[in-house]
Amino acid sequence: MSRLVYSATLALFSLGSTLAYSYGSSQSQLAELALEKVLTDASPIFGVYQDGKKPTSTWMKNYPDDTPIVHMNIPGVHDTQTWNYSLATQQALDHITALDGEQMFPPEFFRCQEKPIISMLNDGIRAFDLRYAFDITNSTLVFYHSQALQSETATLEDVLFGYYQWLDDHPSEAVFVSLMYEGSTAIHAQNDAAVQHELVRTLTTDAAMKYLNPVKDHLGTLGAARGKITLFRRFDLDQLPASYTAEMPGLHFSPSNWTDNDPHIELVYNTKEHLTAYIEDFYDTNAPIGSPASLSIHWKYNATTANFLRAAHATGAKKDSLFWSFCSSEYTSNIPPETPKIQALGNGTLTPLGGVNQQLIPFFKSMKGKRLGIAMFDFYDQPSDLVQTFLDIQAPSHY
Repeated sequence: MSRLVYSATLALFSLGSTLAYSYGSSQSQLAELALEKVLTDASPIFGVYQDGKKPTSTWMKNYPDDTPIVHMNIPGVHDTQTWNYSLATQQALDHITALDGEQMFPPEFFRCQEKPIISMLNDGIRAFDLRYAFDITNSTLVFYHSQALQSETATLEDVLFGYYQWLDDHPSEAVFVSLMYEGSTAIHAQNDAAVQHELVRTLTTDAAMKYLNPVKDHLGTLGAARGKITLFRRFDLDQLPASYTAEMPGLHFSPSNWTDNDPHIELVYNTKEHLTAYIEDFYDTNAPIGSPASLSIHWKYNATTANFLRAAHATGAKKDSLFWSFCSSEYTSNIPPETPKIQALGNGTLTPLGGVNQQLIPFFKSMKGKRLGIAMFDFYDQPSDLVQTFLDIQAPSHY
């Protein structure tokens, strides 16, 4: 399908309800088919669409509209797009990744989730970390984790339509999407003007303008964010005129200010109002080579809970600040390697206390009524009560 026809199809969907009244049922049917096509293309990353009826699919409706988002506990997922990156996926994409010129590691090094985005949404996840770059033809934005291509077909635009449809079905909910350009995808790949132009185009279509929260450089109330995607911009538009950055909604977390592998990042995202995010992103423990996984898990747990405690006990101006903690980690350079799954869930009898996720359960139970902020999990669905326990910390009612 040509880009012109594809764009027209997407436009037809976004105007579908208008067309139905103006031109009759055939146009309405075409709009539905166009949406079905887009969601099918998105499914390797988004999953097969289903309208969730679980209590966790509408947990935000229990909070009043005037609730400040920075005072909420919001569960999220790290490297969202990796859920389907199995050995079979890697082998199916070998003919493409072989052209990238990068060494491939086992899929366990890259995989951080096991359930699709649609399940994440229905399970209560509201913050999503997505990593994009150009495909091998340098024309389409697709998803990677380092050099690991996640899908040959699902584009960023396709996946955003999945979120749009879900928000139509769940208007009480607010979604937060962190977008970051993924480096090291191919030898000659770069975040050049072409990549940035395509990103801007994707985020300024009629559909995107309808569903992206227009807020800029601050987080407001839940009521203003309902039914919308609030964009966390972990990207720069430094190859484009400054007007592009000035007009882009959301919060800007410049990669140049996001220090690498840091347990205590203080990142100013609004210089005029001196608004600061307090971020924990200690993802590679770099413990002594040969040390047991339990040591790396312990170090990671300590770094994450320290930021949670900073959020819970913040005073003064910090009380109204954004706190953002990544519960995710890996140490694949250790011997033997500690994959994201081992860090999150442990390694059987070798880690008797479990992984970071298991150890967070009693910590969350001890923090009743506290604000911890945004928590980004690996393998969020294990243990099965992890997300619910996190939500119950300050939930106005058990849903």
